[in-house]
Amino acid sequence: MTKPLYTIAEILAATGGVSALDPSTPINSVSIDSRELGPDALFVAIKGDRFDGHDFVDKALENGAVAALVSRGEGDKCVVVGDALGGLRDIGIAARERSRAIIVGVTGSVGKTTTKEAIRVVFEAAGETHASIKSFNNHWGVPLMLARLPERAQFGVFEMGMNAPDEIRPLSQMVRPHIAVITTIAPAHLEAFGSLDGIARAKAEIFAGLEPGGTAVLNADHGQIRVLLDEAQAAGIANIVTYGEARGADWRIVDIETAADRSFATIEHDGERHALVLSVPGRHMVANATAALAVAHLAGVEPDVALRALAGFGAQAGRGQRSLLGPAEKPLLLIDESYNANTASMNAALEVFAVQAAPGGRKAVILGDMLELGPQGPQLHASLKPSVIASGADRVYLVGSGMGALADALGAGGVAAHTQTAAEMAEIVLNDLAYGDAIMVKGSNGVGLASIVDKIRKQFENN
Repeated sequence: MTKPLYTIAEILAATGGVSALDPSTPINSVSIDSRELGPDALFVAIKGDRFDGHDFVDKALENGAVAALVSRGEGDKCVVVGDALGGLRDIGIAARERSRAIIVGVTGSVGKTTTKEAIRVVFEAAGETHASIKSFNNHWGVPLMLARLPERAQFGVFEMGMNAPDEIRPLSQMVRPHIAVITTIAPAHLEAFGSLDGIARAKAEIFAGLEPGGTAVLNADHGQIRVLLDEAQAAGIANIVTYGEARGADWRIVDIETAADRSFATIEHDGERHALVLSVPGRHMVANATAALAVAHLAGVEPDVALRALAGFGAQAGRGQRSLLGPAEKPLLLIDESYNANTASMNAALEVFAVQAAPGGRKAVILGDMLELGPQGPQLHASLKPSVIASGADRVYLVGSGMGALADALGAGGVAAHTQTAAEMAEIVLNDLAYGDAIMVKGSNGVGLASIVDKIRKQFENN
């Protein structure tokens, strides 16, 4: 019989909670969403900005949860603790304490979710792997992902994000990675940090949880690499591995070639050359995959195993996922980059789009505001002009007040339409697009461009 993820007795031991449930009751999944419950689920009633999980305890139990972790209320199926989110953290800490897996933590301004996914793909080719889903990388997402870590897992990969200083440190201290990856530093959430060096120091908080003897894996292709190296040294980290195109990187990327739907590169490491092939375009994707290659090596995964796994690695929804919609002879190409945006990821996506031909029509981009850039926002938006022009887009659609600076830079003749909201833009774009066109959609998640992506799919995929 397979050992459960937990028993109620183990939940009580981890949290100090009280319950009338049979201590031997098995728990095989942990959820904070009453609508998405796995088998033998423990529903954790955390209080968020918009919802209080306690309002959904009854619904969760009706939907099949075997127990609910609550900080108020009572019932035969409740485990009562002082604070439900604190209880979730306690369960995550207990899961990490018992784990014998090789644990990797990933952060960075750009590419952390894609890099986490590349590492997951590589690890899954070598053994049982547990990884964060979606972008569950904050004060509740990280403990939830840790709480789901099976005792038998051989590898674990956890993403950590931030909006302000002192947010990554406690997450890393929970995760306690053996390998800490920082993908790159770019002006994301610049408003909260004031400078790129400030962002770098905040990302370096991941070193606070690094296990003794652990390794920092750092992208060397950005201006703040020296800040990260200094922070790693200050944290007493002896093992530092770098990757990128920079001369002297431990895993050096050379001979990059990108096509419309593939990337090729040679990766040099320790006197050996590895041929990297990806089924997704972009220099940034090569960098993300190289991070995974470095991590695999540190974890004892053979390079051939890692390279074979990466050959099938593709982009996720909202992060460069490509879809051909409609008739095979003349489809609409949709490139979905709608999840997030800053200047680094915008320029990277536009660079990839530049080599993309339309299936049989025009090329178009919908670009939404890059949020949380502070006083430098107008300048950073306007700075996208060369990349937009180089992308070869025949139609440029802009959404949001921040994009006003790019609209001014491009001039009236360079912008097909500029609206303040995604809803306004959706109507314009859906009337303009035709089969044979190629369209890329990119902006910060808060702009809501994913709604335009959904509407384009619905209009074009079945006609």
